[in-house]
Amino acid sequence: MRIFDSWQPRVIASLLVLTVFCWTFIELADYATDGPPHGIDLKLLKSFRDEEDLSRLRGPAWFGGVVRDITALGGYSVLALTTLAVTGFLALSGRPREARFVLTAVVGGWVLAYGLKFAFDRPRPDVVPHLYDVKSSSFPSGHSLMSAVVYLTLGSLLSNLVERDRLKVYLLTVALLVSVLVGFSRVLLGVHYPSDVIAGWCLGLAWAHICWVIHKRLARRFSASDDELD
Repeated sequence: MRIFDSWQPRVIASLLVLTVFCWTFIELADYATDGPPHGIDLKLLKSFRDEEDLSRLRGPAWFGGVVRDITALGGYSVLALTTLAVTGFLALSGRPREARFVLTAVVGGWVLAYGLKFAFDRPRPDVVPHLYDVKSSSFPSGHSLMSAVVYLTLGSLLSNLVERDRLKVYLLTVALLVSVLVGFSRVLLGVHYPSDVIAGWCLGLAWAHICWVIHKRLARRFSASDDELD
């Protein structure tokens, strides 16, 4: 009972976080399937473009290149290479559990992203010209979902290796910031509705959180088993 009591606040907090993310995703999924896009989705897409030429972003000429560089941080090639590099390092440094955790979280996220894209099959925005080549469907944003999964997973893993709370907050903040910037870049490039991006964030954060909680529970169980053997 003492163990349960000590964990109860964290369990409740985890359930609340998951409930908020999942409820938000369900509401956005209902919106995405309820007729053609409208309202704020369309207004936001147009608000970032030059009124006289919708194929141009507002701002200086170099801004478009910066946005494309940022969106590449959520590209599947970059995320795959990052995942392979990190899991390889963890495996070679004698941390197979952490390596399996990262691999499971990322592969699961990819299955989730592609499966939902196929299921919803929402057309890409056509209200503004695309500034980036895309081929898959729109809902949810795979870049937003996967950047949340990969960077939050790595940020959580790194934060577990440091002692100071300030460093933990810094690592998780950077991970969140990168995910937010990647998602925002998808709207700026005109390849996703804002609702696609928010749905991707919610699902990615929920999946990363679930994987992290399971990883921590398994790590404690294995640690307790090792102590008993000693």
